[in-house]
Amino acid sequence: MQNGGNRSNPGKAAGPREAAKESAEALAIEVLGYIAADPAALEGFMSLSGLEIGNLRAAAAEPGFFVGVLDFLASNEALLLAFAANAGRDPAAILRARHVLAPPEEMI
Repeated sequence: MQNGGNRSNPGKAAGPREAAKESAEALAIEVLGYIAADPAALEGFMSLSGLEIGNLRAAAAEPGFFVGVLDFLASNEALLLAFAANAGRDPAAILRARHVLAPPEEMI
């Protein structure tokens, strides 16, 4: 007999919080791809984050990485609007995704 414990049930859909988090992370990955395709934006992101190309993958697994990606985009209005236009997204979706990944009560 198997113990269900805290394991998720593969037959069940993720809860609303988990689904929102997955969606926010997917958007952050999309943003990272957009930044990576723009040499000037990538240089700015790498400079501000202190990362190098060689450790970018490892950094992406760290908590807070996706929040940093979204913060970087949101801090540059021209880049934010260009991403939104290119991706067909509402610029406010970036801030909503950021709040899902780091809700205000979790921010210091």
